Amino acid sequence: MASLQRRYGPNISGYWGLLQPILDGLKLLTSEIIVPTKSNFWLFHIGPILTMSFSFTYWAIIPFSFSSSLLLSNYSLLVIFAFSSMNVYSIVVAGWASNSKYALLGAIRAIAQMISYELVLGVIIMSVFVVTGSLDLMTIVYYQYLSVWLCLPLLPLVAMTYIVLLAETNRIPFDLPEAEAELVAGYNVEYSSITFALFFLGEYCSMIAMSTLIVILFFGGWLQFLPFVTLPSSFILGIKVIFFCIVFIVVRALLPRYRFDQLIHLGWHIFLPFSFGYLVFIMSLAKATGSLINNNDIFI
Repeated sequence: MASLQRRYGPNISGYWGLLQPILDGLKLLTSEIIVPTKSNFWLFHIGPILTMSFSFTYWAIIPFSFSSSLLLSNYSLLVIFAFSSMNVYSIVVAGWASNSKYALLGAIRAIAQMISYELVLGVIIMSVFVVTGSLDLMTIVYYQYLSVWLCLPLLPLVAMTYIVLLAETNRIPFDLPEAEAELVAGYNVEYSSITFALFFLGEYCSMIAMSTLIVILFFGGWLQFLPFVTLPSSFILGIKVIFFCIVFIVVRALLPRYRFDQLIHLGWHIFLPFSFGYLVFIMSLAKATGSLINNNDIFI
């Protein structure tokens, strides 16, 4: 980000500034936890814990190869979507329990933003289901192994999915629930020390998990992308995920923040109709060509 914005970053703490994240973590761990006097004490602390819990839950469902997944389920994609939807509760609890109008406004904006873009994400998941015949992430990767990476037939949905995940993880240019210029940091304005850090650790954990999800859905997951080269499946998946994480950071450095009305208009008036139209197009094409897939024909 410092290179993209042509400014000096925290580059004096260790070699290339690599100690700076450790120093920031120690600063947050050792600083005082301040709880507002009239806040709801228990809910105030439950909010950041929920954020981290939901963010870590994704990793129990995401597979790293055909043989490594903590939780095997025929509906793993649906389970991830459910936990992604539940993450809004942590923001609502934090905003309401803080007993601050700024925090409450940030929480309300988060509800509107997440509901808008979760509908679009749900329609995109339906499109993937129509093509692959399964909601199992491992089966979706195996389908791409047998045929073609889904980024080719579903190219418009790839770009849309990435933008939707930016909004789902509250990343710039869609970080409206915590817009500093309007809401004084939004729903987490009353938090300090480790409780403040948990929100951002959860955000970055969700960013990595969503990058992994888009790789599995559209870019073959852990499948090889270089001919005549044999690499471990987890290493291949890691390279792809790191690339999309870098794009997350590049987007943050380059693009300005949307206005809230622009954000809602984009979700409801552009993305939702287009995703529905593309879903109908895929279903019509699959029906006309007789290529609707029976889930029993796919490796599980």
